[in-house]
Amino acid sequence: MSKRDYYEVLGVTKNASDEEIKKAYRKLAMKHHPDRNPDDKGAEEKFKEAKLAYEILSDSDKRAAYDQFGHAGIDQQGGMGGGFGGGGFSDAFSDIFGDIFGGGGGGGGSSSRRDRVYRGADLRYNLEIGLEDAAHGTETKIRIPTLEECGVCHGSGAKPGTQPTTCTTCSGHGQVRIQQGFFSVQQTCPRCGGTGKMVADPCTACHGEGRVKKHKTLSVKIPAGVDSGDRIRLAGEGEAGVNGGPPGDLYVVIHLKDHPVFKRDGDDLHCEMPISFSTAALGGELEIPTLDGHAKIKIPAETQSGKVFRLRGKGIKGVRSHTPGDLLCHMLVETPVNLSERQRELLREFEALSPGRNNNPRAQSFMDKVKSFFSQ
Repeated sequence: MSKRDYYEVLGVTKNASDEEIKKAYRKLAMKHHPDRNPDDKGAEEKFKEAKLAYEILSDSDKRAAYDQFGHAGIDQQGGMGGGFGGGGFSDAFSDIFGDIFGGGGGGGGSSSRRDRVYRGADLRYNLEIGLEDAAHGTETKIRIPTLEECGVCHGSGAKPGTQPTTCTTCSGHGQVRIQQGFFSVQQTCPRCGGTGKMVADPCTACHGEGRVKKHKTLSVKIPAGVDSGDRIRLAGEGEAGVNGGPPGDLYVVIHLKDHPVFKRDGDDLHCEMPISFSTAALGGELEIPTLDGHAKIKIPAETQSGKVFRLRGKGIKGVRSHTPGDLLCHMLVETPVNLSERQRELLREFEALSPGRNNNPRAQSFMDKVKSFFSQ
């Protein structure tokens, strides 16, 4: 008996999209499913035919071979597989309804589920360091809690001398199938948690978990120039994997402590330097701190509070930067306190000798603006 065209079976055109093919198959599967037609052999054959057509057209390689060579191209690939094989009718819905209900593959492949390995979880560690350590780089030790493979049972969870047994609920598949009318829904086995195995006699060291909680000390090299929020990845230092899977990674997140003198802004540093009003007025030389020691700057006469002096190259060279940033010193002119009577007398004399615009340009300019505002 000649086979029908697969596109004709599903009722779609040859340029139909994958979504259109899936929708057409879903409609036919619901219509001809044996659970809805228990005594109809014709419906069963149509269901098998639709399933076979969907298996071919939903696979890009098989579909390309079928489009080029017809049924002969599929037969040469051995892609027919005898219709349902050992999967049964319920497997036909694993591809279609897995998208809806979040299920995995079909009912076969129990050995792959039993031996499925999982990568360990990644860990995060927040590390606070000082500004000097961030600028010059350092090496520090951290102690972290983690899950490691049990050394007694070697991850199996079973007591030494025993082996985990196949789960009796899911028969080792790791998933159970719930039949609701003509719907077949797969979900993780509630008894074994998807592993397909049961531990009748659990390991006394890990209580059947296969992993134990431990603390370990690691040495972390912090490169020069790191900033808050930067992450350092330590490969393989996370939690141990499940069923022999690879371990996760450890991410060390850098946080900078507040510095008593400097504030960081990218690669630049800022600091506030108090100066006396006499130095600000007459000028002088000022010694300022840097991360590499001290530096001297010349304060010009008539320096106002808030003036910024830039020392190039005295900042931080970031991890991704080619040159170091700058150090910006903000001048703060201090008002003298705890004055003696002689000092007060001198200040009064100074005030009497400086009544004009020339000695207080900013104040005079401000008063001019006020007068202009009220005269409008």
